Amino acid sequence: MKNSFCFVASVLVLVIACGGNKTPEKAPPEDGKLLFNKYCLACHQADGSGVPGMYPPITNTEWVAGDKSRLIGIMLDGLEGEIKVNGQVYKTAMPSHQYLSDEQIAAILTYVRTNFGNKADGISAAEVATARKNRQ
Repeated sequence: MKNSFCFVASVLVLVIACGGNKTPEKAPPEDGKLLFNKYCLACHQADGSGVPGMYPPITNTEWVAGDKSRLIGIMLDGLEGEIKVNGQVYKTAMPSHQYLSDEQIAAILTYVRTNFGNKADGISAAEVATARKNRQ
């Protein structure tokens, strides 16, 4: 009986010492690169170069580094029709990604705007939420 008590007491000491009485921490922010790889890489490629004549590049382009609301809108609504990116015309449609959370879209777009030669500022989940609300 004494051994059982000592074991339980030891476990309680360990739980308290290791922070077992703390409230759970907030989940870490979504990883933009991982999300990009999952949802965007197939079309825009690992280096952001796209596929000539099919999927536009996301490197050094005003489509990425420019107006945040336009870029968020493309993620939420998709994009159809002819566009010109870095002097080349693209006609392939991009599907909507509105099923992603505001945090996921913000993580992807921040990753894209700060990589592939782009030097733009990030996009917050609040900005995505506002854009989503304004589109409904």
